[in-house]
Amino acid sequence: MNTFERIYDVVRKIPYGKVATYGQVALLAGNPRWSQVVGYALHSNPDPDNIPCFRVVNRFGEPSSAFVFGGVNRQIELLQSEGIEVKDGRVDLSRYLWDGR
Repeated sequence: MNTFERIYDVVRKIPYGKVATYGQVALLAGNPRWSQVVGYALHSNPDPDNIPCFRVVNRFGEPSSAFVFGGVNRQIELLQSEGIEVKDGRVDLSRYLWDGR
């Protein structure tokens, strides 16, 4: 399995109504130093209907300003459609962060 496939495998596991950070996805994919690689992988997501890249936010809980599938506002809409509150441009990680299990 290549690096991007490992990343996509982790992102597929993020449950409805939860988010993960780039660093968390990197760690679960096998290398905690892959945070930027996670961003590259999600930017070229071949199957956004089944690889929910909108559930990945930065370490501050902020959606991506470069969200490739409709921009940051679309990412916020998708998060909100799952009941995830985005307040002042951030997701409350203490409430919505996936535990990785």
